[in-house]
Amino acid sequence: MLESLFVPTFIVALAEIGDKTQLLALLLASRFRKPWPIICGIVVATLANHFAAGAVGNWVASFFSLATLSWVLAVSFIAVALWTLVPDKLDGDEDSSLQKFGPFLTTLIAFFIAEMGDKTQVATVMLAAQYPHFILVIIGTTLGMLIANVPVVLAGNFAAERLPLTLIRRLAACAFVALAVYAGYQALRFSGMI
Repeated sequence: MLESLFVPTFIVALAEIGDKTQLLALLLASRFRKPWPIICGIVVATLANHFAAGAVGNWVASFFSLATLSWVLAVSFIAVALWTLVPDKLDGDEDSSLQKFGPFLTTLIAFFIAEMGDKTQVATVMLAAQYPHFILVIIGTTLGMLIANVPVVLAGNFAAERLPLTLIRRLAACAFVALAVYAGYQALRFSGMI
């Protein structure tokens, strides 16, 4: 049961390092200089976004056999592993028009939108499809986002500039590959090949 919490927390925390939403957190922290409303906005946006993503993953899982789902997950984890190796950049100044709403609402809206189709959202869909405890997966992916983003918000530029982002991206990619191998093993087991 705790695996449904700890694996998503670890995976998303690693995948989030250097991600565009982490860059967005850094940008919001430097613009507003009010960390607690920004952190609260991150929590609410992430819970809403990952709940929806987890619900999709949980729903999709009900349509496939365990073997088929495991093969789909293995391929998806490999794709996310490769995606993790590509550094993210913020596209333009996407939150500038939102600043009039203050730090909480700006963060809530900007984070929710930035997470759409992001690798951590895709990972949440896959993790919710793989693990049976839906709520624990959502809590875990949200904790992973907070583990990666709260220090950035609190420390600002100081922490972000000193992180070994390439190494962290490689570690995250390795974690997704490990999940792919495990899902492949499960697929073979469910197919009766092992």
